[in-house]
Amino acid sequence: MTVKGNLTVSRIPESNMALSILGMFLGLLLEVSTEGPTGIPRTSWKHHDVSLIEFTDPGIFNYSTLLLSEDKQALYVGAREAIFELNMGNISIKHNQVIWKVPESDMEKCILKGKSKETDCLNYIRVLQVVSDDSLYVCGTHAFQPSCDYLSLHDFQLEKKFEDGRGKCSFDPAQSFTTVMVDGELYSGTAYNFLGSEPIIYRYSQMQSLLRTEYSTSWLNEPSFVFADVIRESKNSPDGDDDKIYFFFTEVSVEYEFFGKLLIPRIARVCKGDLGGQRTLQKKWTSFLKAKLVCSMSELNFVFNVVHDVFILKTPDSKEPIIYGVFTSQWGNVGLSAVCAYNMSSVGEVFSKGKYMQKATVEQSHTKWVRFNGVPPSPRPGACINNNDRLQNINSSLHLPDKTLQFVRDHPLLEDPVLPIGNGPKLVAKDVNYTQIVVDRVQALDNNVYDVIFTGTDKGILHKSIIYDGEVHIVEELRLLPNSEPIKTLLLSSQGTRFLYAGSDSGVVQSPIAFCEKYSSCEDCILARDPYCAWDSDAKICVNILLPNANSERNLIQNLNGDAHKCPSVKSLSPEDYQMITVKPGSSAELPCRLNSNLAHAVWKLNGAVVSVESSKFHLIAEAGMLIYSVSQEDLGHYECWSEEQANGKNFTQPLTGYILSFDIGKQYVTSDPFMSTTASAVKPAPSTEASPSPLSPVDSFSLSSVEHTPSVSSSTSPPDLQGSAESSVVHLLPPLLSDQAQSVHAHELFLLFCQAVGPSDLQIQWEVNGRNIENFVTEHKHTVMNGRLFVSSWVREDIVSDSHYQCAAKSAAGNKTSQVSIRLIRKDVAADHSFSRDLSQWRSALNGHEKLLQDWKKAWEICEQEDIL
Repeated sequence: MTVKGNLTVSRIPESNMALSILGMFLGLLLEVSTEGPTGIPRTSWKHHDVSLIEFTDPGIFNYSTLLLSEDKQALYVGAREAIFELNMGNISIKHNQVIWKVPESDMEKCILKGKSKETDCLNYIRVLQVVSDDSLYVCGTHAFQPSCDYLSLHDFQLEKKFEDGRGKCSFDPAQSFTTVMVDGELYSGTAYNFLGSEPIIYRYSQMQSLLRTEYSTSWLNEPSFVFADVIRESKNSPDGDDDKIYFFFTEVSVEYEFFGKLLIPRIARVCKGDLGGQRTLQKKWTSFLKAKLVCSMSELNFVFNVVHDVFILKTPDSKEPIIYGVFTSQWGNVGLSAVCAYNMSSVGEVFSKGKYMQKATVEQSHTKWVRFNGVPPSPRPGACINNNDRLQNINSSLHLPDKTLQFVRDHPLLEDPVLPIGNGPKLVAKDVNYTQIVVDRVQALDNNVYDVIFTGTDKGILHKSIIYDGEVHIVEELRLLPNSEPIKTLLLSSQGTRFLYAGSDSGVVQSPIAFCEKYSSCEDCILARDPYCAWDSDAKICVNILLPNANSERNLIQNLNGDAHKCPSVKSLSPEDYQMITVKPGSSAELPCRLNSNLAHAVWKLNGAVVSVESSKFHLIAEAGMLIYSVSQEDLGHYECWSEEQANGKNFTQPLTGYILSFDIGKQYVTSDPFMSTTASAVKPAPSTEASPSPLSPVDSFSLSSVEHTPSVSSSTSPPDLQGSAESSVVHLLPPLLSDQAQSVHAHELFLLFCQAVGPSDLQIQWEVNGRNIENFVTEHKHTVMNGRLFVSSWVREDIVSDSHYQCAAKSAAGNKTSQVSIRLIRKDVAADHSFSRDLSQWRSALNGHEKLLQDWKKAWEICEQEDIL
């Protein structure tokens, strides 16, 4: 038995084969969830955080075809019924446009065939290719009758030389396909018929024969084409080799049997000089061969078997092109995406020396594919014409013997797979579906070159990653598209400071390749590990090294392992950096803090000493903020939030924000810090936090837009005077009141509110939301105190999905007291929130710590009893 790319490819009984593959895929579901890589981006940018340029035209949709012409400084955009010429440096500037609609007669035919007038029967521009300096070749779906024409760049008008678009452009605007123009010849991978059931790799040429693949599942079996490109090999080739066009697609497997359709990623190749056969394979490819692309995690026995996009990195300084591809599993619920890279030499080795596969009948049942162990005919089937063939008077494919042509017709599949560099993915990311990829090569200040990988997702997110010392580092993620929609096209300019261009259904977005200016400190700039960025020690700014004169006479610091030890020593906060926070005794206080890095964690200090968040009084909330329960005198003072991040085996810390916490007693601020001799004007003012947040907010998916404090006639808005309330018939609500828990709240699915009261022995607490009683998700503790009085502590956990009014009523035969608050929530984007697991852990920690908090309160009440306060 032989194993190739973690998939068994030799003769195995049908049932064992199916179970083997099924076990491989199902077995990883448990392993990946606990052992798989994390792929967490260090920095997250929202759409409005950075400088992005957008283009959209009213009434036009589906901007999914992009063509970049750096010579003309233009970006050409193919959309639905329109073609645009945009300024490459600023795509919001539209130079030209042309509208290409479907005639009414063609639309009626399309509707009669059962297609939608509003969507299917329009003209989606799907091919934009350069024919010459003066014209583009353009094709559209044209109401399920694909049509092509030439676009003059002089007046930006269609020349109306309409040509049949079958084989050049897809019929269905939703169907995947690919094209590439090579020396005036259009190579395409698409469907040749209306139903999309006849896949084809096609060459359209005015100089050479029109060639296509055989209509056979052995050649193409329900392929989904994603990319095509040419690799020039004829220039300076010692053996007179030909240029080759490579196609990348996912198709239904013919060699493996499974319960359902098992998908396989493929790379196929044809020769540019192919003219078809003289008798066999007339007007068909004589050089078509295909092989399996392997992208797998061997440690988890997991194969990524769907390829979504490919980018071939071709640079003058590289020895050979590198193929980068983005992959997922056809079992989408696994939630993993991978990037694999392949040397072009490895591809050439498989196609020039790999073993062929052939059909064979096993046990008189289903057709199997097994290795061909015989001797293939000569010249090698599927090979391009070279000098050795020419010595045998075989100067073109028309001169190939029938034996060679018949063999390649029946044996288009190679057994040997194309293995990735390092035998595994360069990058694996959880809970993300990559759809597009481009790669840039940049020389850093250490004079080494690094490949920077840009990957777009189906949610409009862009990831930027680098490979350093064999390990991947996701530098940042950016919400590239304003809406959560797939990035359908991704292009990268290679000149100057470089830009990224993304096409989607709703528009086009232009983005810089780096946001160095957003890193405000030396540590942040270095820890980002962005090869485009370096810290200017003189100007004290983070700069893009590709900008003109960026490196001239500047003292720049860059270290791609993240070691920021060369940065100046970190200074502590100055008095002007602190914000004043005032609270009432016994209430809660929230101290917000935002980390600049998803890989960092917050360290809180009180008067210079590190605060233990394991204490029941302190809890981390939201990103890195801290919530202090029931503030007492010893909790007052100077709080500082520090970011701590590890890189190159070292910890680097930097201060982020500071607060001075004091009691609000009249107009005088009270703190327990002897250093607090400064006046209120010496610190930044901040609103008084008489109301503090709900203790728990696992994920920032909702945020409070406004809070209405609605005290009832009998509600208490300040802590009761316990020393003056010795009567056993009096009911008191104790802090924190609801209004003390509902300011700056963030909640997701579960929301937590506290209510406490003391009163007669028949005291009970009743919760209401929007006028109805809450019975589920309510927890309550009771404790008898002095004089037979009862202390009741209760809290409620419940989903909040809309505006809600909460009321807590302490009820007794002696009277009632209520506390209430109205909360209005607004939805926020959480597509790029990678803090979920950390916040969920904090949620659980807070719940576990609540019991300890109750015990502390119990001790406090016992002290009150002893001092005859109650």
